[in-house]
Amino acid sequence: MEPIKYIAENQLDERWGLTVCSVGFQKVNPGDSYPPLNHDREYVFSIAKGRTLHEYQLVYIVDGEGVLTTRSGGTHHVVRGDMFLLYPDEWHTYHPDETTGWSEYWIGFRGANIDHRVAEGFFAVNKPLYHIGVNQTITSLYREAIDIAKRQQPYFQQLLAGIVNHILGLMFMTEQQNHLKSESAASQMVERSRVAMQSAVESDVTMPEIARQLNVSYSTFRHMFKLYTGQSPSQYLINLRIYRARQLLCSTTLSIKEIAYILRFDSPEYFATQFRKRIGVSPSAFRHTAKFDEV
Repeated sequence: MEPIKYIAENQLDERWGLTVCSVGFQKVNPGDSYPPLNHDREYVFSIAKGRTLHEYQLVYIVDGEGVLTTRSGGTHHVVRGDMFLLYPDEWHTYHPDETTGWSEYWIGFRGANIDHRVAEGFFAVNKPLYHIGVNQTITSLYREAIDIAKRQQPYFQQLLAGIVNHILGLMFMTEQQNHLKSESAASQMVERSRVAMQSAVESDVTMPEIARQLNVSYSTFRHMFKLYTGQSPSQYLINLRIYRARQLLCSTTLSIKEIAYILRFDSPEYFATQFRKRIGVSPSAFRHTAKFDEV
C-alpha cells in the first residue's frame, strides 16, 4: 500500500471543521532506514533532531515496537497495538526498534473540530500514547481512508473527516474502558451508588450519606463517580428525579407542586427550572403535550 502524501482541501472542507492532510501505511523491516527515503520532503525528519508539523497525526503501530519522544509527553516505549497522537507545533521524534522494525498506519488532519476537543481536555499534549491493542475495526478504517484518498471522489474530505472522528472515538473509548477495568473495586462502588440513588429518588438522602454507606470519603466518591459516569452524583440524582417527574406528569393527576415535593426539590420553581433545563419545556407544557399525544 503506497502512502498518500498530499490531499487537496478547499474552503468548504475547512468549514466542515476537520480536513485530512495525509494518510498512509508503511512497513519498516528490521535494519531498514527510518524514515523511509520515499517520504515527501514535508514529512522527512532526522530521528536525532526530530521535527514539528502543522497538523495532527494519529499513528497506529500494528506490528513491531519502537520509541516515541515528544516535548511535552517525554519518552515512551511503543509496542504493537499502541496509538500515538502528534500535535501541531509540538516537537517530536519516533522510530522503530532496529531489531523488530514496525508496521504503521497514520493519518494527518487539522481543523476546529479537533482543536475544540483538545481545548476541552479529551486529548492532552502531555499524554500522547494510547494502549489500544490490535483492533481490526481501526485497521479497517485506516485502509478505507487510504482507499478514499486515492480515489478522491467529490466531497471525499467529508467522508475522511468522519473516519478520523470514528478512529478518535474508538481510541478514546478503548483507553477509558481499559482504565476503568483496571479499577474494578471503584467500578463496583459506583454501580452500588447508582443503585442506591435509584432507590432514593423520593427520599431526602444526601450524597455524603451515600458515601458513608460505601465507606469512602465524599471527595473520593464524587471523583470516582464523575470519572465513570461523566457527571457528578448530585447531577445524576437530579436527572433520575426529572425522569421520575416525567412519569408522574404523564400517568397521574398530581399537581406540579405535589410532584416537586414528592421528588424532594427545594421548591416548585426550582423543580420547574431544572425540568426545563433538561427537557426543554416547562413541566406543565410537557404534561399538556403528553396528553395531546395520547389523543
